[in-house]
Amino acid sequence: MRGKRIAILEARLGEQLAGLVAARGGIPVHAPALAEVPDLDAGAIAELVRSLEARPAALVIFQTGVGTRALFNATDGLGLTPGFLAMLAKSTVVARGPKPTAALRSRGVRIDRPAAEPYTTHEVLAAIGELPLGGSRVIVQRYGAANAELDQALAARGAEVVEIPTYRWSLPADTKPLADLIGALERREIDAVAFTNAEQARNLFLISRELKKEQALRAALNATLVASIGPVASAALREVKVTVGVEASPPKLGALLTALEKLLS
Repeated sequence: MRGKRIAILEARLGEQLAGLVAARGGIPVHAPALAEVPDLDAGAIAELVRSLEARPAALVIFQTGVGTRALFNATDGLGLTPGFLAMLAKSTVVARGPKPTAALRSRGVRIDRPAAEPYTTHEVLAAIGELPLGGSRVIVQRYGAANAELDQALAARGAEVVEIPTYRWSLPADTKPLADLIGALERREIDAVAFTNAEQARNLFLISRELKKEQALRAALNATLVASIGPVASAALREVKVTVGVEASPPKLGALLTALEKLLS
């Protein structure tokens, strides 16, 4: 990566990722494209947990580590964690990847069906398998946006799907770094762009439309090495007609950086 300019759109781990790029000789260009906004309704969570005593959930799906921790922090504050844990002990628990797995294990939760790599909705549904869901409640810990594909697949099997929001995605408060990045891409000053979340692609193009530079951004990205963390981010990039040059396997930051370094060397 020596001397190569790598655009980083990651927000929460952006500084860490920038440091890893710099350690490999690259020049990080940090332009956060996503903000995580808390979206917890303590009253709704309290009502849901209490309702589960009368009508337990057959299946509970945890999709993210940060959301799982936020949910337990909320039940801690409400004094409902023991009851929530008792409910989980009677349900089939699905974890979508290592981050929710670690968060659940820290609470002593048994994980019945872990999703396999690359941890997309397809693998979550495969982990659920043929579990009978007709007429059953299914609790889904939402990530930054509703997972319509998952909800629709569960509902099609007769489940009553209840989502628990914990945070939502939005544009960052300061979008100037994104506007500056679009300009740098237009001028071909960026060697590679790392997408670590599907919503980053959508937000980057949202800013480009506001600037009336959507076509210019698309052309610039297709003239640049575009790196994706995994299948979900790659699908979002293909939706906006951007070619993915490399996709991490497994879908982790380390694998993404290694793949980038190999192609840029």
